[in-house]
Amino acid sequence: MTNGDTTGIATRPLLAARDLVKAHGRTEALRGACVELRAGEMLAVTGASGSGKSTLLHCLAGIVRPDAGAVTYDGQRLDRLPEKRLSELRRTDFGVVFQFGQLIPELTALDNVALPLMLAGTARAEARARAGEWLERFGVRGQGELRPGELSGGQAQRAALARALVTGPKAVFADEPTGALDSLAGEQVMTALAHTARESGTAVLLVTHDAQVAAYADREVRLRDGAVAPLGVSA
Repeated sequence: MTNGDTTGIATRPLLAARDLVKAHGRTEALRGACVELRAGEMLAVTGASGSGKSTLLHCLAGIVRPDAGAVTYDGQRLDRLPEKRLSELRRTDFGVVFQFGQLIPELTALDNVALPLMLAGTARAEARARAGEWLERFGVRGQGELRPGELSGGQAQRAALARALVTGPKAVFADEPTGALDSLAGEQVMTALAHTARESGTAVLLVTHDAQVAAYADREVRLRDGAVAPLGVSA
């Protein structure tokens, strides 16, 4: 991991946050946060619990709107787009992975991965075929007909990664993707995510408190009290 230049990565940011402010009730989660993410880059956002990491990810992914500041995606103001357009982007351009995967418990792993494709209009047979290919990439095709409750934590999280990447998104947002896993499963998930993202040129914003997970990234920024702190400053 480097903290500066990222050779071979596009210079124009795919995503940029400028002076973001976001409050949850009376608690100010972001206080002027600025960050950039380029195509093909894996960026780790680190910091203590409550530093604003997840809120920053949610703003950049278009899940929540900042109270002030700007979020730019591919040359357009993401924070000003109507909700319908944001929903479209989350189906086509963005993939999101949460700490506990959040697979739909009633669906098999295969159908969980196929679901984003079917929502985008892909025929079920084709969607399931493509979903199977992605499960195979992550080493869990043999568990495709199992439901989330029948999977191990590592298997479920790899299925969640397959679901996030199956549509060929330009950006993936991973919020503590190994936080609920043991060290071996966490290493397997991060190795699979890093390899697949770099192979496809997908940008990855990785929120983590784990230095070993952050080490998979090309670059790291640290949040402290809702703003980006120099890496030499303790969060």
